[in-house]
Amino acid sequence: MIPVAQQIKSQLTGASWIRKMFEEGTRLKAIYGEDKIFDFTLGNPITEPPAKFHTALQELASRPVPGMHRYMSNAGYPETRQAVAATLATTSGQPVTADQVVMTVGAGGGLNVVLKTILDPEDEVIISAPYFVEYKFYVQNHGGRVVVVDTRNDFQLDTTAIAAAITPRTKAILINSPNNPTGVVYDPTSLDRLNRIVTGATTANNRPVYVISDEPYAKIAFDGVQVPPVFRHITNSIVVTSHSKDLALPGERIGYVAANPAIAGVNLLVQGFVFANRILGFVNAPALMQRLVIGLQGLSVDVAAYQENRDLLYNNLTAMGFSMVKPQGAFYLFPRSPLPEDIDFVRQALKHNILVVPGSGFGKPGYFRIAFCVEKEMIENSLPAFKALATELGLC
Repeated sequence: MIPVAQQIKSQLTGASWIRKMFEEGTRLKAIYGEDKIFDFTLGNPITEPPAKFHTALQELASRPVPGMHRYMSNAGYPETRQAVAATLATTSGQPVTADQVVMTVGAGGGLNVVLKTILDPEDEVIISAPYFVEYKFYVQNHGGRVVVVDTRNDFQLDTTAIAAAITPRTKAILINSPNNPTGVVYDPTSLDRLNRIVTGATTANNRPVYVISDEPYAKIAFDGVQVPPVFRHITNSIVVTSHSKDLALPGERIGYVAANPAIAGVNLLVQGFVFANRILGFVNAPALMQRLVIGLQGLSVDVAAYQENRDLLYNNLTAMGFSMVKPQGAFYLFPRSPLPEDIDFVRQALKHNILVVPGSGFGKPGYFRIAFCVEKEMIENSLPAFKALATELGLC
């Protein structure tokens, strides 16, 4: 007798390696002490939110707005949506208004809202490997089918492969830039090509194909790299994001969905988002957080600490013989596994108290992910262990 649905049972079997390794790290820390375990598993920001967030929180707590904990429109507070729209209009150059924005329970909630709105049973969503581990589950939640294509060797989008994967059932292409797990920022040329592909497919199949851009790391970029605004490059685009990373608020679950105003039938599309927000059980984004992020739309945590961590790990690991593409944003490294099987490498690293996540969990076997949103001291303490591991594997 199986107490859960067959689909959930199947998904549990292939569930997130990230959480598995994180839980293993928690177990080992309890045995050996936190300072002896080098846990690079979870993308959980160690930076604090900007000072302005704490000031706004204190002001709201000391001068509560009457009714601020009541229901509001399922789309969110008009003033919050307007603040988001104004920022999007400035960065993209497109006439985004509050009518194209829906506040959501983080980016995960937002992606489910979008997919619920646009997918009919067996509709296809194209994703590029490596990809965030939950994407497949989100698509399956709403009766869709995932079609996986590979990226290029530098992890940039392979638009030729994407074009070849499109069928009459294709409804969306889901992208993530800066990318988790590679840290790659998709270049404007690729986005322009993607726009031509999507426009052509929409016309050929007489039904819309959307590009859903998952952007929680859009403000975390290094070395002066600018993340191209998707609305500027792709007409049929939907932005989904959260303030989990840029404002270091992952536990508050506050994000939004925004539709490019140039989409044909955009008003009906947004009405669908609002309805899906309600019937999926989210009802609305957290009221308190909606009020607080109004004045924080142009802000971000200081990325200098993340860049310092990236450089410390990248420079030392490549000197030890590890091979990887240097990330342009987010807070992950995605080196090639020195062993043919990435899971074997992860187990070998564990013997040195290093916890990383196999690339298999991101649809890219033969690699592993390091989350460097950790204390610099832990990175420094981990380097002898990485050196011992590299020596053991004949890298140096």
